[in-house]
Amino acid sequence: MVAEDDVSIQQFLNILLTREGYRVKVVGQGTEVITEWHNCKPALLLLDIMMPGMDGFEVCRKIRKESDLPIIILSARDENEDKILGFLLGCDDYVTKPFDSAELILRIKAVLRRDKDHSLPENWPNVVKLPGLIINRSTRIIEVGGKEVDLTPKEFALLWLLSNNPDQVYTREQLLYQIWETDYYGNPAVVTTLVKRLRKKIDQTNSNYYYICTIHGLGYKLGVKPS
Repeated sequence: MVAEDDVSIQQFLNILLTREGYRVKVVGQGTEVITEWHNCKPALLLLDIMMPGMDGFEVCRKIRKESDLPIIILSARDENEDKILGFLLGCDDYVTKPFDSAELILRIKAVLRRDKDHSLPENWPNVVKLPGLIINRSTRIIEVGGKEVDLTPKEFALLWLLSNNPDQVYTREQLLYQIWETDYYGNPAVVTTLVKRLRKKIDQTNSNYYYICTIHGLGYKLGVKPS
């Protein structure tokens, strides 16, 4: 699905992607994206930010509440703040206009390949249980201190990764690659922001446990709050 209000870019992307063998659905308004996404269930969304009705950031936020649909933001807005916000809202890649056609196709294929590779073996654990913490990968339900916590897909991915490897220290660069699966953007500050948001949500439960520990000079790991 291509979400873009510029008719000339719509036509260009439609031709480009069709030539690559993709079936393309084009929408021109943010509100249309939500409706058509439910109707046609695309494999990937190319999402502009500046659209009438609802901007791309809001579209991304709404979709991420329900789905892990691969999303590539395709926008003329190239400020770091916009890129960080896009990744925090759950986009899989961020490409700025003007873009190179060949590079865009490669990025689309890379995101689709990563999405396919996300299927885990049947014997992979679906539930992690630690003192005061239960994470269910199938239902996406997280309980901290007996209380359910609502996490974004990226917050969930961070907590899931750390909980499956509680003794391992991850650098911000490693988490950037593991969570976003890209070294293209390469700004570790987005990981720091994600950790802060996750900590805040966990702290709001008034749990007696503290899960994300900072290992100064190294990175982060899962730990228990000292009694």
